[in-house]
Amino acid sequence: MNITFIGGGNMASALIGGLLQRGYLPAQLRVVEINAEGREKIKHEFNVEAVAELAEGVANSDAVLLAVKPQQLPIVAQELAALLGNHLVISIAAGIRATDISRWLGGYEHVVRAMPNTPALVRSGVTGLYALPGVSTEERHDAEAILAAVGSVLWVEREELLDAVTALSGSGPAYVFYFIEAMQKAGQELGLTEAQARLLSLETFLGAAGLASQSDESVAVLRARVTSQGGTTERAIESLEKDGVKNAVIRAMHAANKRSRELGDEFGRN
Repeated sequence: MNITFIGGGNMASALIGGLLQRGYLPAQLRVVEINAEGREKIKHEFNVEAVAELAEGVANSDAVLLAVKPQQLPIVAQELAALLGNHLVISIAAGIRATDISRWLGGYEHVVRAMPNTPALVRSGVTGLYALPGVSTEERHDAEAILAAVGSVLWVEREELLDAVTALSGSGPAYVFYFIEAMQKAGQELGLTEAQARLLSLETFLGAAGLASQSDESVAVLRARVTSQGGTTERAIESLEKDGVKNAVIRAMHAANKRSRELGDEFGRN
């Protein structure tokens, strides 16, 4: 499968690197990037072809991956519409609904919308996928294979569930960074150096996530096992519960979900 990336930013670069690592040849990948410096960077880093013109970039490709900014997508899609044959179109543009992309493409139905997250940059991401009804089983497999180059993937059967994906995993890295910030600050206040607090915080998150992913037990059970009666962990959890941290996190995710729906409405007005 020959793949054309429209836009050569960080997420496109992560996917290109992941695909090359999985055995794709540089000749199978092409990038359309209007910025000359961006084109040279991609050529130098990945040894793949990078061009400025959309028609040249899409020629002889099987799949087109839209990796431009959401505000640019309506114009790009309208130009792309005349160039499509049997291409699979995948969009990673945040907040842009597949139904709107299809409309801008003149009713083109072979569209998959993807919601990756930033750990994809180190190939540890997770991506939510939604396919319009016109996408075939084979095309779903192709889309899944492309996004799996940077981490795990999961399908949702209703597009509105991508708002929940955005709230949970799309925005989720920021929640984790926020908590790590707090842990590091507390560690320094307790006398550790900045480097020590950073190492302990990061390794604790990595280790806990690894333990949870490899365990058949729920995270609630794992948490309870660490929380000895009368111990330090119990005192910390009691403090968090008193301050309503869990409910605050849940409210924050509902707010993110609502904003994702609002952005879809705003972008869809074009």
